[in-house]
Amino acid sequence: MWKRDEAVKPPQPATSSTSGPASSARQTESASRHERRTVNIGTSVVIKGELSGSEDLTIDGQLEGTIELRQHVLTIGPHGRIKAQVAAKAMVIEGQVTGDLTASERIDIRDNGSVDGDLVAPRVTIADGAHFCGSIDMPRQGTKSAGEREDGENPHAVAAPAPVAATQARS
Repeated sequence: MWKRDEAVKPPQPATSSTSGPASSARQTESASRHERRTVNIGTSVVIKGELSGSEDLTIDGQLEGTIELRQHVLTIGPHGRIKAQVAAKAMVIEGQVTGDLTASERIDIRDNGSVDGDLVAPRVTIADGAHFCGSIDMPRQGTKSAGEREDGENPHAVAAPAPVAATQARS
């Protein structure tokens, strides 16, 4: 598996000589928690299959399959061509996407972006000049999507008629 070159990190601020190794370790740990990492998939990369991860992702290449980044941001760059079912915390679409998109926070389709599929997110932005073909479901944050209760039942579903008890004929 490819790993990012660790030498590219910005230099850490100098610490005083009285802070000791334990304090330095805590500062490094704290800095790494606040650092937001983003992985880039370039224009020449083609992926077929399932893609999941635990960091923000920018795709400028082609992908066909599924993408799952439930706690992270997915950006489809201007050269990105995606045919996938996608689930992420937030999405920014500048390229072309065919498939259903589900975000826990927001979906943003920029002016050159194109989406053919259904959107489910509490906040959806479609810029002037963007292409969109599909449906939009905007549930309130922290709730189930429209028409779905906590028990998974759809309150708008039509129930089957109850069987009628046969009566005996009286003579």
